[in-house]
Formats: sequence, C-alpha cells, structure tokens
Amino acid sequence: MALDSRSLDTAQRYALVLVDLSLGFTDPALSPLAAECSAVVEANQRLLAAFRQRGWPVFFTTVAYDDPSQARVFRSKLPVLNLLEAGSPLVAIDPRLAPQGDEPVLVKFWASAFFGTDLGERIRAAGADGVMVTGLTTSGCVRATVLDALQNELRVLVPEEAVGDRDAEAHRANLRDMQIKYADVVPLERCLALLG
Repeated sequence: MALDSRSLDTAQRYALVLVDLSLGFTDPALSPLAAECSAVVEANQRLLAAFRQRGWPVFFTTVAYDDPSQARVFRSKLPVLNLLEAGSPLVAIDPRLAPQGDEPVLVKFWASAFFGTDLGERIRAAGADGVMVTGLTTSGCVRATVLDALQNELRVLVPEEAVGDRDAEAHRANLRDMQIKYADVVPLERCLALLG
C-alpha cells in the first residue's frame, strides 16, 4: 500500500548545505571515496551563485579526523575514512566550489552534517526555515543530513542534479526513499526558480 506522501510547503528562507564536496569525494584520481561528478559540481556552482546573489546562507561540510578516538566505530566499519586526515588535501573543499569568507566549512566526523556540529543553531541564527541539501554521497552523508534536517523541523529540498553517489543504483533508491519520507527531491531548475 502506497504512503500518502505530500509536498512540503515552500520555506520563507533556505540555507544551502553542501555536503562533503571535498577533494576526497570529488577527485577519483586522489581518493577511492570519490567518483566522477563534474555534473554534480556544475549544479552546485549554479546553486552557489544563486544563493550568493540572493544573500541567503551557505554552509559547507567536510570530514576530517585528527584523533583516533573520533568516530572510531564508523571508521572501523569503513576504514577508507582514515584517509580523511585533518590537513590532508583530501579534506579541502573542491576549488571549483571555493567557499567565500562568510561561508563556514563545518568539520564533521559522522555521516550527518547536523550530528556533533552546531549546524542547526547556525541555520536558525541565519533565519532559515528550510534547507537545500546537496553534495556527496546520496546514499550516505546526504541522506543522513536530509533526515536530520527534517528532524530539526526544516523544510528540505534536494536538487536532484546536485547530489551524487559512487553507486548509481543506491543513488536512485535513496532519492526515491527521501522523496517519499523526508524531503522534496526536485529538479535543479525548480530550486533555482525559488531563488530567482
């Protein structure tokens, strides 16, 4: 039996949360965590330009570890995460999406951009009641961030061209599941129209 899933009301003000668009996830030549994602980067460039023009808040995240005790169970499950050492080039935001001076890069240790960070407080302080969540990967950190955004009572949009995954099947399945339960997964052009 199908769930009665409805579209969320449009937020009055969105924050853009760019999840883990660091070189460790965007450059396959540098990292086994990465996949070819030039189209995802391009979609995020367009969103960034629109948010900056509108003056709405922008937040980046990266995963970076400087202590063996940080997220030790997560890192035990997925040892490749140990490549993401603080100070490594892999944790730097992809230069094609370089943050501006007033756009914080929040360091996280787990999947969600909200867990163990002050992202929720920052979004509220910026006066936003909704978020557009983009980045990598759809089935992991993007999904975890979307779920936590909803649990922070935020209206969530996922611009479908602005997220990606190493696993195409997982990407599609998670977009479908998020659309049903947690967010509105919509075309990039619709998100840009809200900002125009």
